[in-house]
Amino acid sequence: MNKTIDYYNQNAADFIAGTVAVDFTETQEQFRQLLPPGAFLLDFGCGSGRDTKYFLKQGFFVEATDGSREICRTAEKFTGIPVRQMLFEELDEKEKYDGIWACASILHLPKKKLPDVLQKMCNALKMRGVIYTSFKYGFFEGERVGRYFTYFTEESFKEILAQVHGLEIEKTWISGDARAGRENERWLNVILRKR
Repeated sequence: MNKTIDYYNQNAADFIAGTVAVDFTETQEQFRQLLPPGAFLLDFGCGSGRDTKYFLKQGFFVEATDGSREICRTAEKFTGIPVRQMLFEELDEKEKYDGIWACASILHLPKKKLPDVLQKMCNALKMRGVIYTSFKYGFFEGERVGRYFTYFTEESFKEILAQVHGLEIEKTWISGDARAGRENERWLNVILRKR
């Protein structure tokens, strides 16, 4: 994981330039419609802060975190709110958030660490709270271009979720990459509900 964070610290400007202006409205709206007015959200691995800024504009209260110091600095400037530097494993809240947005973030965890982090995410949600998360689609796990990735299919994600108490799948769908020139890359999108 530290190698992945090092990658983001060293490549923060390029990464943010490639993601900050991507139109992600369709997915943001699917998530937004599941939330109460004035919801309290966690943007878990916020990257550029693109989604934090969107949800703030919708009238939600947002806390944002990222593992990369450099990403946090840039996201703070972009969103106008503090961005906490923390690892996914450090989440330790109880029934605090109406929703957790983990867009293309926890895919950097090894598969063996995901059940524990998903459990922490569940614990941090209020009852009936929702999670959005996304993973590259497929079977790969390991390092690619300086970062660690865990890919999932619908079935392999269900196997991981079976190890987590209190979360159920509300919806899954496959999408192309929203970044220009990468439309052929497939993503597994998942909305989870705390039961």
